[in-house]
Amino acid sequence: MKGRDYCVVPTADPPGSASASPLSPSSPAALPKKKMPQRKWEVHPGRNKFHCNGRIMMARQTGIFYFTVALIVVTCGLFFGFDCPYLAVNLTPAIPVIGIVLFVFTMSTLLRTSFSDPGVIPRATPDEAADIERQIEVPNGQPSPSYRPPPRQKEVVVNGQTIKLKYCFTCKIFRPPRASHCSICDNCVERFDHHCPWVGNCVGKRNYRYFYMFILSLALLCVFLFACVITHIIMRSQKANFLKAMQQSPASVLEAVVCFFSVWSILGLAGFHTYLTTSNQTTNEDIKGSWSSKRGRDNYNPYSQGGIVKNCFAVLCGPTTPSLLDRRGVVEPDPTPQQYTMQMNGTGVRLGNYGAIPTQTTTVQPPAQPQQETSDTSPNEEIPTS
Repeated sequence: MKGRDYCVVPTADPPGSASASPLSPSSPAALPKKKMPQRKWEVHPGRNKFHCNGRIMMARQTGIFYFTVALIVVTCGLFFGFDCPYLAVNLTPAIPVIGIVLFVFTMSTLLRTSFSDPGVIPRATPDEAADIERQIEVPNGQPSPSYRPPPRQKEVVVNGQTIKLKYCFTCKIFRPPRASHCSICDNCVERFDHHCPWVGNCVGKRNYRYFYMFILSLALLCVFLFACVITHIIMRSQKANFLKAMQQSPASVLEAVVCFFSVWSILGLAGFHTYLTTSNQTTNEDIKGSWSSKRGRDNYNPYSQGGIVKNCFAVLCGPTTPSLLDRRGVVEPDPTPQQYTMQMNGTGVRLGNYGAIPTQTTTVQPPAQPQQETSDTSPNEEIPTS
C-alpha cells in the first residue's frame, strides 16, 4: 500500500441533496427565469382599466357604475324576497318568471355595454404621425409673414354631404366621420355617442345597441317593479288599513320610492334614444345640431336610410365590427441599437415606441483592408497600398 498515490475525484451532488450549492448550475435558483411577454393592454395610452388579461375594458372612473349595479341588484333582491312570494300565491305565478327574465336581460346588456370596447381608434404610430405632420407642415420650410398655415381639417363627401374631418392632436390622426375624442377616457371613438358614467364606459359604434337595449329593458323593469309593488300594497290594504299594510311590508315602500324617482328619467332617456335610433343620429350630433336645417337648406343627415324601420335595422341589427385594438397582443421588443439608429449625413433619428427623438451619432469608417493586386483590375479602381 506504500508508495501508491491516491486522489479524490469530485462528484456533483444531486440537486435535492443538502450539500448541493445554492448557486450550482444544477440548482433551480441558477436557472434563468423566463420573462413573461408584455401585453398591449398594459401599455395602452388611454385612461382605461383592463381586467381578465385585457378581455374587459372599462373607463378608469367606475364608482357610479358600481352604484348602478348595486341599486338594480338590491331593488330586485327586495322585490324577489318580499313581493314575489305574496304575488305568486295570491295573484299569478307568472310574476317571478317575468321579473327574473327582465332582471337577467337588463344585467346582461349592462355588463355587455360596460365591459366591451366601444370602438376606440388606435393612435398613430410615430411613422404615421410624422407623415401626417409632413403633409400639413408649412411648405418651403420657412413661412412668410403673410402666410397662414393650412387648417388641420380634411373634407370628405358622404352620400352627397360634405363632412369635415378634424385632426386630433392627442391621437395624431384625422378622426373618421362621426368619431370624436372622449376627454374622460382620452380616446378617439368611432360613432361616438357620449360617455356614460352610469355604465362606466363610452358609448360608441360597438356597444351602442347594447346600451339602447339596456335602458329600454331597465325602463320596462322599473315600470314592472313599480306596478307589482303598488299591487302588493293595495292587496294587503284590502285586508287591513293602508298604514298597516305598509308596516307589514316596509321593503315594498322602499322599492316604490326608488322606482318612482327613477322611472321618469329612465323613460325619458329611453324615449330620447329611441328618437336617435329611428333617425340614425348620435347624442353628440343631436347636441351640436350637425344635421339641423338651421345650418343651411341643403344640410341633411347623410347616414339616414330613408325610413324609421331601415334606420332601426341599420343601428341595432347590423353586424358588429371587430375591435381595432389588439388588446391581448404581445408588445414587440425594441430593436437593437444597430437597427434602432438610422445613419443619415452624420445625424441619426432614434425611433421609439412613443415618438421620434433626434440623436447625434458619429459615423466611423472602418480601416481599409489591404488587397492583393490582381491583373484584371479595372482602370478606375484604386488599389490601396500598404
